Amino acid sequence: MTDSDFDIDQDDPDYKSKTQLKQESAALQKLGEKLVNLGQASLDKMPMDSELEEAVQLARRINRKKEGFRRQIQFIGKLLRARETAPLERALHELEAGHRQATQHFHKLEQWRDQLLTQGDSAVQALLEQHPELDRQKLRQLVRQASKQAAENKPPKAARELFQYLKEALPA
Repeated sequence: MTDSDFDIDQDDPDYKSKTQLKQESAALQKLGEKLVNLGQASLDKMPMDSELEEAVQLARRINRKKEGFRRQIQFIGKLLRARETAPLERALHELEAGHRQATQHFHKLEQWRDQLLTQGDSAVQALLEQHPELDRQKLRQLVRQASKQAAENKPPKAARELFQYLKEALPA
């Protein structure tokens, strides 16, 4: 036997270097770790078979500082290698996108509340131009109450009520 008998054809489309295999394995372990870190409600929405689900549940019960947790994550990665991971990745991406969208909406509501409190009626008018379904009288009343409470150094009850009104009235 010569050395050429053991040569690997690197032009073969199915060929993967050892580094590529390790990187893919590490990526699958990270995917498994994301699954383990999800809350139970989110985990229930993930498209997993029973074997993978059992492995994830076991990893959730293991102390994360112990060697057994690391091995269980490796085992989950091994299970994922034998499965189609695209549906799992898509479901995780949609879950993360939903969280980002909810956070952006929350920040937008906070910005509107702050503008209403600092700019008063001009901000109320600007908000009503964008969202005519809002109640002008209620907005103005809450803004006046919040300004009065701020001037008297009272707790910002009206500012909270204003935020809650915006949260209920403006869809995400």
